[in-house]
Amino acid sequence: MSVEFLVTALIVTVSPGTGVLYTLAAGLSRGWRASVVAAFGCTIGIVPHLAATVLGLAALLHASPVVFDVLKYAGVAYLLYIAWGTLTERGTLQVEEAQNTPPSAARVAITAVLVNILNPKLSIFFVAFLPQFVAAADPAPVTRMLELGAVFMALTFVVFAAYGLVAAAVRDKVLSRPSVLRWMRRTFAGAFVALGVKLAFTSL
Repeated sequence: MSVEFLVTALIVTVSPGTGVLYTLAAGLSRGWRASVVAAFGCTIGIVPHLAATVLGLAALLHASPVVFDVLKYAGVAYLLYIAWGTLTERGTLQVEEAQNTPPSAARVAITAVLVNILNPKLSIFFVAFLPQFVAAADPAPVTRMLELGAVFMALTFVVFAAYGLVAAAVRDKVLSRPSVLRWMRRTFAGAFVALGVKLAFTSL
């Protein structure tokens, strides 16, 4: 395992994206347990992209604009759905109060999984990223890519969970101020919309 791989993977996981944003929102709205569940869900959402890369399907995705666009616009639609739910208090930032039924851990996890599954950029990233760290003479390149993917997933979980725990630590201060909570909802909703727009303009 090279230092270059670890540094590159760490930079990629630390960079804010849809998964980080969702984990932060979960931590702020429901506390540390939800943030850890969201981090775990986002990590599991990487598995299909890693499997596609190893099996060679990601190359097909890269070569087929139609397949890429279908997955891309499904991801855009889902991000806009999350943004609407956040803004109207029916989604990620639904405050946990006695009179409300907060999203279950399963719902948080499923949403987190879908956030990453419906992001075709992950498959393209793995196609471009993993082969750089597999030697041409490696006797078991598939095993090597799986090992690298497992390390990347472990880093993803640790980094995302750390983001969520920090968010959960300031949760009480945020929720005690209704005006801050309103702006927080608007900010997260706007961020999800911005990420959706960015994804919509992603091309092969």
